[in-house]
Amino acid sequence: MSTTPDSDPTTTITAPPAVTTIPRVGIAVLIFGRANQVLLGERKGSHGAGTWALPGGHLEPGETWAACAAREVLEETNLAVSGLRFLTATNDVMAAENKHYITIYLGCTPTRREACRAPPPVMEPEKCREWRWVEWEEVTRWYRLQDAAEKQHANPAAAASPAAGGLALEHPLFLPLMNLFRQQQYWMPLQEYQLLIGWEEDR
Repeated sequence: MSTTPDSDPTTTITAPPAVTTIPRVGIAVLIFGRANQVLLGERKGSHGAGTWALPGGHLEPGETWAACAAREVLEETNLAVSGLRFLTATNDVMAAENKHYITIYLGCTPTRREACRAPPPVMEPEKCREWRWVEWEEVTRWYRLQDAAEKQHANPAAAASPAAGGLALEHPLFLPLMNLFRQQQYWMPLQEYQLLIGWEEDR
């Protein structure tokens, strides 16, 4: 039986998935390049292997969000970034892996604009197969394909399997990136980042 909190009568409380680990804080970084591009990497060696994700990692004890974002980006891509700003957050429950993350998203740009001309080097090859600058409209298209495929299957993991009758997803997205669309309706991150920067400069 569900209950409804007094503060929000439109919200229904349901039993959470069977995850026994304590939620961790992850930092994901939207690095804005040229022509509405963002930097994505193909994960390997851990949960979400084979999916495309933003640079980022775990928040360390005592670390600020911006410091974590700058550190992780430098460690993973050798890029220095500027203009780090908080954008949004998602609640990411990975029941199959018994993992639960609160993902904090920050936006920024490369300190050296010429760094956007080519993908950065893979600094941690055990964690990432490649980096790629991708237009956000293309990321949105990948999301729509994956969302449609997952809705056709009781087991979302089968969505990318042609043998299971699913769509052959060439670029499956990591769950937090999927949730950026599903939970936050984040269709225009660059515009939101630019508005935030402009608002701060006008103060």
